[in-house]
Amino acid sequence: MSPNQPGQPPKLPIPGVKNLIAVGSGKGGVGKTTVSVNLAVGLAALGYKVGLMDADVYGPNVPLMMGINQTPMALGERIQPLQQYGVKLMSMGFLSPGDKPLVWRGPMLHSVIQQFLRGVDWGELDYLVIDLPPGTGDVQLSLIQTAPVTAAVVVTTPSDVSLEDARKAIMMFHQVKVPILGIVENMSYLQCPHCNERIDVFSHGGGRKTAHEMQVHFLGELPLDPDIRIGGDSGEPIVQNKVKGEPFLELARQAVLRITEISKDEGPKIEITD
Repeated sequence: MSPNQPGQPPKLPIPGVKNLIAVGSGKGGVGKTTVSVNLAVGLAALGYKVGLMDADVYGPNVPLMMGINQTPMALGERIQPLQQYGVKLMSMGFLSPGDKPLVWRGPMLHSVIQQFLRGVDWGELDYLVIDLPPGTGDVQLSLIQTAPVTAAVVVTTPSDVSLEDARKAIMMFHQVKVPILGIVENMSYLQCPHCNERIDVFSHGGGRKTAHEMQVHFLGELPLDPDIRIGGDSGEPIVQNKVKGEPFLELARQAVLRITEISKDEGPKIEITD
């Protein structure tokens, strides 16, 4: 793992969790949570032990998209995560349901992120997928500076506006020395249900081009499909559909391959002791 920057506390591992995958974007509206949810469920479908942490405390959509909205129980001093589709879950949406907004400043955000990371009984996990809020603010920095994030996925759409912000997210991860798993281009194309013609609603190819320019991997294209929206609204992630969910399942496969490559590149992890 990359060394800590001077003056920062050590990034202590989360017991039992092998890999942390942060899913971020430079802006909202690009389908970041949809990617996070389907990536987590896809990894579970591949046979891995997976958790999904909803770090978007201002707009926690994971409960809706995963079709579960209960209150987690505590066992001793540890919060027990909820489970759905083989994935362990924690979200502010479970603790503050309804339409009431959270009006929190930096220190409170830092506290809840640390509680989700270390106060939740995640157990043994191969992957903990973390759905970050959009942008490059307090939540992202709090997480990255205190947790040993293995790598980050940057979600974009093909539009120039989205790609401009995606480049900012990539630079943020570079600055804090978090490896980039790759860029995924969401809403890449629409397959016409009547004539089967491919329609590039938001342009096309920008994600691949940006990945090449920024010297990071391109993880693939995800379609713009009404069934993806229906699955998110109904709490049934599209990745469970053997046909239409294949692009998301392939994303999960690519994520596993890239994590393996990053681990090999880093070599043996160095443990720092007193």
